[in-house]
Amino acid sequence: MRVSTSAAAAATAALAFGQLVSAAPQKLALERRDGWSDVMSSLKHFWGFHGGNSESTDNEDSTMSTSTSTVVVSRTTTVLAGAQPTEEPETTISMHSTVTSVVTMPFPTATDAADKLGSDEGSVDPTSSSTTTTTAAAAAAAVASATAVAEAKVDVASSGQDAIGDTITDGEATYYGGNLSGGTCSFTDYTIPNGLYGLAYSLPAWDDAANCGACVRIKGPSGNEITAMVVDACGSCEANHLDLFPDAFSALADKSLGIIDIDFTWVKCGIDSPIVLHNKDGVSEYWFSMQVVNSNEPVTALEVSTDGGSSWQATARQEYNFFENSSGFGTATVDVRVTSQSGKTITVNNVKVASDARTTGTTNF
Repeated sequence: MRVSTSAAAAATAALAFGQLVSAAPQKLALERRDGWSDVMSSLKHFWGFHGGNSESTDNEDSTMSTSTSTVVVSRTTTVLAGAQPTEEPETTISMHSTVTSVVTMPFPTATDAADKLGSDEGSVDPTSSSTTTTTAAAAAAAVASATAVAEAKVDVASSGQDAIGDTITDGEATYYGGNLSGGTCSFTDYTIPNGLYGLAYSLPAWDDAANCGACVRIKGPSGNEITAMVVDACGSCEANHLDLFPDAFSALADKSLGIIDIDFTWVKCGIDSPIVLHNKDGVSEYWFSMQVVNSNEPVTALEVSTDGGSSWQATARQEYNFFENSSGFGTATVDVRVTSQSGKTITVNNVKVASDARTTGTTNF
């Protein structure tokens, strides 16, 4: 452990103190507390003159406290002896040659890293150099980890798209022939907006098409980035495996590689045009089935009102990306309320309930 400049100054002060004591008569005895105060005042004056930072000297020992270290100084040779006072106990001063430093390290990042390290690791034992070293290393690692994640997020932010959630996922990408209109998300007669690519997402993580229409920002091994929309399912892909359309893969790496390492995160799609409500073939007043197309965020719910918005009825999402009510709502037009992953809602009024009908909303998420 390194002894700080304050500790070195304390040692110098101790030697000076010894000189004060040695210069006294043959036997030095401080019989009154005010006598001790005079000596300590001299020492404090000397300490301050030599750049010390002592804030308090309240106890009757030779401990000096500073904001960054506590130094205990003494000498081995006892220089006090002789007659004892008859009225009051003698206050004896002992000076030893060994300098013992007990350093309390101010550690500003321990509090910042407490959530990651736990409350026990977030505290520093001022008497243990090993505890201080271990805690400092762990906290430094936590800060480094947080910095790395923050830097990764900057890449997404620089693309001009808003991340949905904070998780950056390390994964891999392959490619296949691509299937938009016949894909599992059932985006028939839909054209992916300019600037976006298509991809198939993990069927084991499909969750009733919850990610259909969602967009992913992908960084390839050379640093190239693209944004792609989920339009299909990949039966053999794990949740961190994206199966890209050929042009999407080519934008990241040479197709001859076949498989590449990627980083990706879910983002808003950046679509400027409004959402579109699309009825499935066969829809009528007695069977309701509708999907949301062209959304900037994943859609989590679709509700229907038949009384002008006074009440709303839920629908159930199917794995082929339609929200359905098997009994229908008994009317030729309804109001539809769509909720996105972020909790925002869009209401589209007077939506026609007819087979394969499409209704364009007025805004997007």
